[in-house]
Amino acid sequence: MSRKYKFGEKEGAYFISFATVNWIDVFTRDDYFSCITDSLDYCRKNKGMEIYGYCIMPSHIHLIFRSALGDPSGLIRDFKGFTSRKLIKSIIENEQESRKEWLLWMFERAGKKNSNVKKYQFWQQHNMPIEIWSYKVFEQKLNYIHNNPIETGFVTDAIDWKYSSARNYGNNDHTILEIDLS
Repeated sequence: MSRKYKFGEKEGAYFISFATVNWIDVFTRDDYFSCITDSLDYCRKNKGMEIYGYCIMPSHIHLIFRSALGDPSGLIRDFKGFTSRKLIKSIIENEQESRKEWLLWMFERAGKKNSNVKKYQFWQQHNMPIEIWSYKVFEQKLNYIHNNPIETGFVTDAIDWKYSSARNYGNNDHTILEIDLS
């Protein structure tokens, strides 16, 4: 990973993006989205994660966050590790998952290429954190996050994407995930 993309300021806010291996569209079912939102909510309530913006797309996640405990790298490492195990388990146990064998084969195949992985690799390893060092940068990244579902053609209004903080900002809807509005 490039030095440019490291968590430098431990108390700072960051914009990060991380994707599933091979950009596989995993987040196509509410159960899988809920795994992510439940885990983010847990981190917010129990691990000092302050969430200022998010968007969960079918193959990746965008997040603006801050670690109140001063360990953004450890927080994201733990989040990705936990969600990886939970999502693999959900896929295995989901009788409705028509792509189960293919998904598990792809995750196992990716895991075999990584000596740090026991069996399945769910997430790509890099996060590309970018420090939010000004309000202008914050607005730019938040707009990018909220416009992602529009750019991909899923919705015509950012508020209509169920798994985005655009709903929190646009109509104060915290039903999917509560965030820390600044």
